[in-house]
Amino acid sequence: MPSSTTTGTPPRQRADASLSHGLKQRHLSMIALGGVIGAGLFVGSGAGIAAAGPSIVVAYALSGVLVMLVMRMLGEMSAAHPSSGSFSAHAERAIGPWAGFAAGWSFWVLLCTAVGLEGIGAAKIVQGWLPGTPQWMWVALFMVVFCGANLAAVKNFGEFEFWFAALKVGAISLFLVLGVLAIAGVLPGTDSPGASHLTDFLPHGSEGLLVGLLASVFAYGGLETVTIAAAESEDPVRGVASAVRTAMWRIALFYIGSMAVVVTLVPWDSAEVVAKGPYVATLDHLGIPGAGQLMNVVVLVALLSAMNANIYGSSRIAYSLVERGQGPKALARLSGGVPRAAVLTSCFFGFVCVLLSYWRPDDVFPWLLNMIGAVILVVWIFIAVSQLLLRRRIEREAPGRLVVRMWGFPWLTWVALAGMVAIFALMAREPDTRVQLYSTGGMTLVLAAVGYARQRARAGR
Repeated sequence: MPSSTTTGTPPRQRADASLSHGLKQRHLSMIALGGVIGAGLFVGSGAGIAAAGPSIVVAYALSGVLVMLVMRMLGEMSAAHPSSGSFSAHAERAIGPWAGFAAGWSFWVLLCTAVGLEGIGAAKIVQGWLPGTPQWMWVALFMVVFCGANLAAVKNFGEFEFWFAALKVGAISLFLVLGVLAIAGVLPGTDSPGASHLTDFLPHGSEGLLVGLLASVFAYGGLETVTIAAAESEDPVRGVASAVRTAMWRIALFYIGSMAVVVTLVPWDSAEVVAKGPYVATLDHLGIPGAGQLMNVVVLVALLSAMNANIYGSSRIAYSLVERGQGPKALARLSGGVPRAAVLTSCFFGFVCVLLSYWRPDDVFPWLLNMIGAVILVVWIFIAVSQLLLRRRIEREAPGRLVVRMWGFPWLTWVALAGMVAIFALMAREPDTRVQLYSTGGMTLVLAAVGYARQRARAGR
């Protein structure tokens, strides 16, 4: 049974109020805007283009619709009950403590592992500029900088993300402008390719489109951070509502728009799309001096931004879980409004992942990557089920809290759930993603069993 059958905030969740509220509206607005431009878009989209060809635009559009529905559902619940636990707190309120435990700790593992992966990716870029320097040194430097920033005050996280997001938004906006000018044939020194690169729209048939669809789904990961950060802002409800309402045009412009520019200007089967990344490959193809290296700087910023955001998000998810009695109490200690023990633990786990990539690259590290492979989909399912259960309860007990409403409820929620199940089915068909599906499923079942056992134990006291 859920821990609370009302829409009121459970006693253990009121402790969020002791967190600092140092994020200003400008921080939250830019986190929402820049958060949609993640490392997955800059780094991972090349493999999707190689598999799907020009149909990658359709793949990003389909997965983008699903993400918009998920964000709308999450926004509805987060505006009604802002919490640093976000979907984990909502799952606990709607389904029960076991669900909050499973959703929260699986997402914590995902974010901590991502911290390590992004540190490795950023270190490789810097090592390319400064050959001979060890990767681990750069990873350690980045970890110390962002761990220190997150330990000091939440406004430091907000300032880092504000300027990171401003650079990412500016860079991708300039990329889109240059791309549209080149497509129109008015960019000096370039000829418009017309539709010559789009004729082979499905080069690998439906199988290629499916691979591209799976790649695009995971590129959207990280959009949940804004609902976590909102709990520490000056006006959580307004911040969440604004972020969710603008999600549609941000996804359409930055993801779908940039993919359309890339596949129109560059042959989809160009080796550089995967080797350099689609954005660097496109700018190099246009012959703009120094633009490719400049985009490498932007990719580095995107990786560092994701690293910073994931340290923040993982520490707040852990703090919220512990405040709700779902973990070791030591992680709930606050100092200056910051859960510093949770920040340090998250950074430590992230750096362990980096060390595993060096010490056990052939067994433990791949196992860890497979285990987190489908976590984002598991989280989305918890969000959809929680929204189905909570919406009627909020309408009945506190309708004034419905500042953001899910479109077409309950039908579009069911459509989103069907889409998630379909993606799971697609993952089961592909050998690479099948391993991820089973590994993530195993971890989720173990966490759910532990959470249920804890729930029963607490109920029997």
